[in-house]
Amino acid sequence: MCEHDRRFDSCQARQIGAAVSTVTAAEFTWPLGDDAVLIPRTAAIAEAHFALVQANYQRLAQWFGDAYQEPPVLEETRANLVEAGQGWLNGSLLPLSIAVKADNGWRLVGWAQLEINRQARSAEIGYWLDTDFVGRGLISRTVTAVLDHAFGPLALLRVGLCTTIDNTRSRNVAERMGFTQEGVLREAAAFPTEHRDLVIYGLLAREWRSTTRADATPRR
Repeated sequence: MCEHDRRFDSCQARQIGAAVSTVTAAEFTWPLGDDAVLIPRTAAIAEAHFALVQANYQRLAQWFGDAYQEPPVLEETRANLVEAGQGWLNGSLLPLSIAVKADNGWRLVGWAQLEINRQARSAEIGYWLDTDFVGRGLISRTVTAVLDHAFGPLALLRVGLCTTIDNTRSRNVAERMGFTQEGVLREAAAFPTEHRDLVIYGLLAREWRSTTRADATPRR
């Protein structure tokens, strides 16, 4: 297969992304309300996930550095999702796709995951959302669900988050969820033409429980 056949630009991807990033059936879904779910990000949804990343890779390259400097390749995407599925099975990773209701199933619109260190009882959270779906509360619902799982069934003590210092949206989500800024790693993120500072956030189980109790308190 030639390189041109395997890759196409993000404008083309976005034009057809809504159609090809739809999952018609999923063995497991994690509800985020009536209009959205989380779906395991495994090889079973490789084509849909590939279309989603392809439609967003130029935007992702702004925040994820070297990982998204080239358009995705389906074979590589499938291999990465096989690895993610193995991580899910062995408990080292919680790989999830964010999906909203579509006419014929679920449309993938984003991504979230926990990288889990069982021995340390800690994890690192990451997330991103298709630009067309920003501002609908999907990331807040996703992060809330993942943190509830991390500090509930997984019994973790700490969840960390790392993002570039200029990623205002991601930092706002972290701070809204109660994360504490713990430090800055200067020029730690490599991009093609520069290095950027990384901001480190952390959230402890007791802090999350305190936050959720406060949210549940009736307001007079």
